[in-house]
Amino acid sequence: MPTPGHSTLENFRLTVFRAVAAQRSFRRAAEALYLTQPAVTQQIKALESELGVPLFDRTGKAVSLTRAGELLLGRAAESHELLLHAQADLAALEGRVTGPLRLAVSMTIVQYILPPMLGRFLRLYPGIDLRMQSANTGDVATAILDGSVDLGLVEGPVHRPELKLEPWRRDELVLVVPPGHPWAGRVVSLEELATAPLLMRERGSGTREVVDAAIEHAFEAAGLPPPKIVPAMELNSTEALLAYVEQGLGIGFHSRAAVRGRIRLGSLIPVAVRGLKIARDLSFVTLRSDEPRGNAALLLDFLRERRVLPDGRPTRAAVTS
Repeated sequence: MPTPGHSTLENFRLTVFRAVAAQRSFRRAAEALYLTQPAVTQQIKALESELGVPLFDRTGKAVSLTRAGELLLGRAAESHELLLHAQADLAALEGRVTGPLRLAVSMTIVQYILPPMLGRFLRLYPGIDLRMQSANTGDVATAILDGSVDLGLVEGPVHRPELKLEPWRRDELVLVVPPGHPWAGRVVSLEELATAPLLMRERGSGTREVVDAAIEHAFEAAGLPPPKIVPAMELNSTEALLAYVEQGLGIGFHSRAAVRGRIRLGSLIPVAVRGLKIARDLSFVTLRSDEPRGNAALLLDFLRERRVLPDGRPTRAAVTS
């Protein structure tokens, strides 16, 4: 039986080595691999004997890697990923789709837009081993650059020349207030906005960068001095920010996809700001020098079919998803 995180093409001693390195424990590695602890110890001793260097320092309470072990772990991880992709390529020759798919996705997309599409994709390709992390736009860009993920989806601009953005969907950001707020049912001015307690995403978030830039541009276009907006609260969770808005602790700009349900239930009220409309592109992010391959390319094509067109109309696949 294949072990967790194991390629059938990988040398078994390397599989055991990676497990011990990850768990920092021979016992826990044995449990993860469904082996006995003596069997794990025997495999590591045989690998150390074959290489002629100690890979683990066993003198402390916890097992730690030696310098040789750290070097081998880096190379073993690279080899493991290559072998997994090789398995996927071989399976594709027979019409089967298997292997890893590593994604990094911005918060709004991962919470409110991607779930039904990704659910359908994985039902079509159940052999794919999905590994997904949610992060702000800046961290998604970093993950693409360091090679830890195959494909990223972001909700803001990316300021790295090595990366390529491909617009996917247009997203509107709306200002929301709780029921009973003095602004409910009104169109407010930019001057009023400048004095309001804004609850905002953290710096590095795509939403935060887009909102900051749009407000500054609106004030400049209206001939007003630049606003000195100091957020009343900065959080890295859209759901947490919306909960605080509902409690009357401030107001905020959020994706219409994130607030649609709350507006329908009446727990949040959308408010128009005179001279300010905020929209942004939700985009795929990839390396400019290297097109996605394998399962990443498969997902990219699947999501492209569910693209929203520049005039705001969804493609037919987007409607039926």
